[in-house]
Amino acid sequence: MSGSLNKGLFVVRVVLVAFVCGCASEPEATPRRMGQFPSPMADSVRVHGRVEKKDVPGVSFALDDVLAKPVDIYFADRTRAADGVDLLVHFHGASYVAKHAVYGSGRPLVLAVVNLGSGSAVYERAFAEGSTFARLVDEVRASVADRTSRDVRISRVYLSSFSAGYGAVRAILKDHAAMVEGIVLLDGLHTDYVPPRQVLAEGGRLNGEKLDGFVRYGRLATAGEKRMLITHSAIFPGTYASTTECTDYLIDSLHLKRRPVLKWGPVGMQMLSETREGGLAILGFAGNSAPDHVDHFHGLGVFLGMVLDEG
Repeated sequence: MSGSLNKGLFVVRVVLVAFVCGCASEPEATPRRMGQFPSPMADSVRVHGRVEKKDVPGVSFALDDVLAKPVDIYFADRTRAADGVDLLVHFHGASYVAKHAVYGSGRPLVLAVVNLGSGSAVYERAFAEGSTFARLVDEVRASVADRTSRDVRISRVYLSSFSAGYGAVRAILKDHAAMVEGIVLLDGLHTDYVPPRQVLAEGGRLNGEKLDGFVRYGRLATAGEKRMLITHSAIFPGTYASTTECTDYLIDSLHLKRRPVLKWGPVGMQMLSETREGGLAILGFAGNSAPDHVDHFHGLGVFLGMVLDEG
């Protein structure tokens, strides 16, 4: 019986090896370690609270002629009475979550939500031309002025992004860092390994060039000139640098240190580390599953409040 079982397991292993080799893009003389990907498990340990999908009071409409896809605009009625309003441009994620965050802030914020598709490259390419972001801001201001029938002045501009949306933030920082008052990055800050796909444990290093803009902005934040909050999970993609590795790079570049903590975060998240200096906060959270990743987005209201409260 055991002999038959061992023979069966051997056959299964042979089939699996043949399948992996057949899927490879090029034949290799020796087996190559496959890249690790985020766990497909649906975590059931933490709460994973979610923002309810329902309308909030205010004005909602779409701008169709600024980017390749419509930009969702929202502002609460309270913005009508303000002398000046602040603008939050959020990249990647359902509009209703960002609307709840803005409405719950109690601030005279105008919100623009940009969703362009999958992967950071599509966001980065959209804002590669320096004039695109400035035009977006001006179009948002003009459209709000048109709907309120009064002159609208945007006092400060904030950026937030979830997951792949960081690509837009990286592009915008190249030309408009001075224009941006504060940034919230939600479990989305990545770069390549050098050589490609060679992880740190195997002698690879991070492509720091793609992180330089965040380091420069982080330096302004530590000096109290800007505000920046970064959250990250424990997900390890394997084929490109994780948010943990990228925030480690940022922390090292700014000569800071992580502090181990054990705290509750929003929507049932569990904070394991924090780094704070001036207007910069980097918060590390437990979890390597898809629900853990999405938690960061649904915590936007709390994380946005941390940045706005510093203002």
